[in-house]
Amino acid sequence: MPSAQPLPTSPLHTSPTPAATPAVAKIKAMELLFKAQREAFDAAPYPDYEQRRQALLALKSALKQHQQQLVDALSLDYGHRSSHDSQIADILPTFNLLNYSLARLKGWMKPSRRHAGLLLAPAKVRVHYQPKGVIGIIVPWNFPIVLSLGPLVTALAAGNRVMLKLSEFTPATNKVLKVLLGSVFDEEQVCVVEGEAAQAAAFSALPFDHLLFTGSTAVGRHVMKAAAANLTPVTLELGGKSPVLVAPDMDMTAAVERLIYGKCLNAGQICVAPDYVLLPRAKVPEFVAAFQKKFAALYGKVADNADYSAIINERQWQRLLDLLDDAEAKGAEVVSASGEGPLDAQRKLATQLLLGVTDEMLVMQEEIFGPLLPLLPYDSLDEALDYIRARPRPLALYLMSFDTKLQQRVLEETHSGGVCINETVLHVAADDAPFGGIGTSGMGHYHGEEGFRSFSHARTVLQSGRLHTGKLVHPPYGKALQRLLLGWFQR
Repeated sequence: MPSAQPLPTSPLHTSPTPAATPAVAKIKAMELLFKAQREAFDAAPYPDYEQRRQALLALKSALKQHQQQLVDALSLDYGHRSSHDSQIADILPTFNLLNYSLARLKGWMKPSRRHAGLLLAPAKVRVHYQPKGVIGIIVPWNFPIVLSLGPLVTALAAGNRVMLKLSEFTPATNKVLKVLLGSVFDEEQVCVVEGEAAQAAAFSALPFDHLLFTGSTAVGRHVMKAAAANLTPVTLELGGKSPVLVAPDMDMTAAVERLIYGKCLNAGQICVAPDYVLLPRAKVPEFVAAFQKKFAALYGKVADNADYSAIINERQWQRLLDLLDDAEAKGAEVVSASGEGPLDAQRKLATQLLLGVTDEMLVMQEEIFGPLLPLLPYDSLDEALDYIRARPRPLALYLMSFDTKLQQRVLEETHSGGVCINETVLHVAADDAPFGGIGTSGMGHYHGEEGFRSFSHARTVLQSGRLHTGKLVHPPYGKALQRLLLGWFQR
């Protein structure tokens, strides 16, 4: 996902100029908040089940009270954001995660028994899942509700304190989130900070016990570098170019029906949105016709259409137009799904299908993160799979095929953060499954139990009782029983 803020690589603690004083003051306030959370955690390092449960219930109640305000604020930040997009992709997943976590929290908190083995018998071995401490969460602009409250739910379930760095591109939404969270938590448990590049860089440099960043691969590198100075473990939810492979057996109408919503939701401003489509060369015209027909059925025209979201701001709008202009200048054919071109006044753009693209075009080099969809014809499945494997491992891979042998082949021969077969983006909503990237699309996982484990320290506890067998291996060495034991275990 594109980050809410670029992180500078220059040192943060330089002599402030008068113009930089407000930024320095914000950084100082941020550091004080971190100090307060660290001290509060040290004073109460293990919230019990009921404390965690009550925190999640209170958050759920506050979300119910503020959900319409959040939807309205998000639309204000975008210029227009479909209320359906906000409800389906931001509000509903947060409620689902809350309910899921509440139902399973007690089981997650229980120590897990492990096998000690004959060598350590009769000792007992268990793994206790201990809160890590203070968790930092850097939130992007595209889904600022679920990508702030979702990780917050998991971090609180694991018993941690949390600092949220919100995007400067969503000020109205941030305001509501601050009120919502302030109605439930004091700042020693959950706090919100804002700011631009300097604050974002300073935030990632704090000595958190775990740091979660959602954003672009380029910014993720800076975040990881800053965290490394403190040996802070990181979960990076990045992006990349998620391909759709349409197999020869797939009907084009069915393929379009399965992928179009994943591309049009939030006007394609999604980290797991289909970035390009690989399809049989002879079926390209059929795909284009099917896409235009389905788009017309779903949206008609995008101008003044309440169901279709705008591009977040002028910066992102211009970036997409530049990608489009670069592709056309280098020979791409552009086919609008609705027949409409860019609507500058509304910052709306129907999906633009790009034919005849080449690797020299920027649209094939950068994550698109918007309603542009390159179509790449192939002559054989081997060629298509080679194309995917030759590129950085994506956050998601989508296969359109009912051929079970091909499905298995794609699963075995490719790597990606996640996979959908005959669907797009919906795997993110699977609460009982990990979500994360691989390679340049990210590292680590959250969601569900994996999220709880990510924000917990897995602490091995070996407990020995009155019968003490450890002395059998004490010196002096070479005793008959020791020789017998060595022979037994090396048999």
